[in-house]
Amino acid sequence: MPTRRQVLMGLGAGLAASTRAYPAEARTMTAADVHVAGYPTVEAVRWMGEQLSNATGGELRVRVYHSGQLGREFDTIEMVRFGAIAFTRVNFAALNNAFPLTRVAVLPYVFDSVAHMRRAMDGAPGRAVLDGFAARGLVGLCIYDSGVRCMYNVRRPVHEPADLHGLKVRVPPSDIFIGIGRALGANPTPLSFGEVYSSLQTHLIDGAENNIKSFHSSRQFEVARYWSETQHSYSPEALLISRRTFDRLAAHEQDLLLRFAQESVPYMRVLWDKAEEDARAAVLASGVAINDVDRPAFAAATAGLNARWLDDPALRRLHDDIRGMA
Repeated sequence: MPTRRQVLMGLGAGLAASTRAYPAEARTMTAADVHVAGYPTVEAVRWMGEQLSNATGGELRVRVYHSGQLGREFDTIEMVRFGAIAFTRVNFAALNNAFPLTRVAVLPYVFDSVAHMRRAMDGAPGRAVLDGFAARGLVGLCIYDSGVRCMYNVRRPVHEPADLHGLKVRVPPSDIFIGIGRALGANPTPLSFGEVYSSLQTHLIDGAENNIKSFHSSRQFEVARYWSETQHSYSPEALLISRRTFDRLAAHEQDLLLRFAQESVPYMRVLWDKAEEDARAAVLASGVAINDVDRPAFAAATAGLNARWLDDPALRRLHDDIRGMA
C-alpha cells in the first residue's frame, strides 16, 4: 500500500503534468496552503496570481489549493522542493530543521511587537532568511505575518507559567516549540494543525497555542474557552517557490513574480489586521475568557531555551540584528 507521502507526491506530479499540458499562453502554477479559503495568506497568494496573470496577458496563472488539500506543511515543502508543485505557504516552525536561520524568528520573546516583527522581516534580517532557502532547492519570495501566538486551553486561565503545569499543550512539530512548552512547565504534544479541534474535544490534549485568527477560523474556540495573552512567539510565514519552477520562467516573468510577491505582503497585512480584529471580537462574543499574563515571568522561564539556540554564531548575529531594530 502506498504511503501518504507517495500518494501526495503522485498527486503533485499529476498537478505538475496538468500544468505542463497547458499551452504556452496559459501556464498555470499550483500553490498550496493549509489555511481555509478567505484566510489572509490564501487571499494574498490569489492576489499575487491575479496580478501576474494581468501583467502577462494570462500567460502565467496561479491556482491555489487551500485547506490542506495537498497535505500538511511538511508534505508541501517536499513537493515544492522536488518541483511537483510550484508554491507553498508555510510557517517558519515547519522550516526550522532544514533552514536554521528561520529558528531565530520563532524563538520566544525575540520580537517586542507586531511593528517590530514587520520591520525586521521587511529589512535585512528577513532578506537573510529568504536568501537561506536557496541552499535546498527553494526560492524565498516573501514573508507574511502569522500574528502573535498565545496559549489557550479547556481547563483554566493561565496567568503565570505555573498555571500550565500538568497541561498537555499541542505545539507544532518543531523542536523550538516543544522546548517552549517544556520551559513553561507544560507537557508539549506535537500534532498537525488539522488534528487540534478533535483532540481538544476528546481531551486528548488540554490546550494549544496559536494566533487568535487561527483559533477562530479553526473553530477551536468552541471547545477551548480560556485564552491567555502569553504572546510568546510571532513565528512568521514564508511563501516559497520551487527553484526548478522559478528557473523555467523567463527573466521578465521572474521579475514580475518577485515584484508581486513583495507587493502581496502589505495586501496580506491589511487583510490580517482586519481578520485579527474580527476574530478577537467573535471569540469574546462567544464567551471565551481572555486574560493578561505576567509576561516577564514567561520571558524569564524561556530565557535558557533562547541561550541554548543562540549559541550558534550565525543565529546570534541574526538575533542581535533583530533586537537592534526593536
